[in-house]
Amino acid sequence: MKSIIKYILSVATVASIASCSNEHQWTVDGKIEGAGGKTMILEASDNGRWYPIDTISINSTGQFKATHAAAGYPDIYRLRLDNKTLYFPIDSIETVTVVTNADAFDHDYTLSGSTSAEMLMHVDKRVMDAVEHGGAAKLAKDSLLKRELTGMLLGDPAGIVSYYIINKRVGGMPIFDPADKSDLRVIGAVANAFNQYRPMDPRSTYLKNLFLSNRATSLLPTDTIVAEELGLLDIELYDNKGYKKSLSQTAADNRVVLLNFTAYGLDVSPALNVALNNIYQRYHNQGLEIYQIAFDGDEYKWRQAAKNLPWICVYNSAADGNSHLVRYNVGAIPAAFIIKNGTLAARITDISKIESEVARHI
Repeated sequence: MKSIIKYILSVATVASIASCSNEHQWTVDGKIEGAGGKTMILEASDNGRWYPIDTISINSTGQFKATHAAAGYPDIYRLRLDNKTLYFPIDSIETVTVVTNADAFDHDYTLSGSTSAEMLMHVDKRVMDAVEHGGAAKLAKDSLLKRELTGMLLGDPAGIVSYYIINKRVGGMPIFDPADKSDLRVIGAVANAFNQYRPMDPRSTYLKNLFLSNRATSLLPTDTIVAEELGLLDIELYDNKGYKKSLSQTAADNRVVLLNFTAYGLDVSPALNVALNNIYQRYHNQGLEIYQIAFDGDEYKWRQAAKNLPWICVYNSAADGNSHLVRYNVGAIPAAFIIKNGTLAARITDISKIESEVARHI
């Protein structure tokens, strides 16, 4: 596993060098049909208080582009056109691209450029769909919507999209209501993750105060907020033998499932698969199965490698898109999760600790 850690460190070094070369700026650009000649307002937020930081001119063909200094931590921004607003996340110094039209600016748009951007778009469209079918007043009681959003939160509780979900309001009402005990537990999980992984982020203090100020004396501590209450987001893909394999069925057939998002073409992949094989041989007879999703560009090479592996290997082709990455809030691979007794139990943030996490849940 030392080679895995070295790989992660090397990636972090490259990212740091790239950050310096880009002068710590991020970019938002794109095209808005029917908005030629108009001006947009770029706004930032101070935990709910929105304020303008720039104006953006849209040219005659609807194209626009703006750059801004990076905040030093992930953040949510929004574009305001007339009386409509469109939200987008910035993780670091990336470019987020917006494609939409003036009439449907705030509800029919595409965000691209980062996993967080695509995930936030998915969240907003899922919420809009729920509003359309059930009305805004019933949103907080929409158990299916809440389960899906909570699953995304668990995928990366310290991510900026998780912060966005916790603070998402429709018609002035929060989707996750801190006055509701179950919702407050989810808020506590996010607050706990921010406090652990982003202690210098100003949102960490805000989330902590939000949780503590609403905590009932009977509420369990935040470190007990785990996935036993969460459903499983199913995945169905074809394995190397041509059979469709369902994650939910795999979880039903096995007490513990290690869900692994990977690509065999990564330098880290051989060492990771050796480690997984050791784990599989040690714990398979105790109820462990591995459900490994590969995102390689060459399916033939994947098949040749997968046929030598004893666990479930499925392939996510280009045609399958990145919806599974988005739903599980995976911003980089390899990534791993623990599923126990049919529910999502944990996200493994340090892949060098996969074996200890498996052992803890067996």
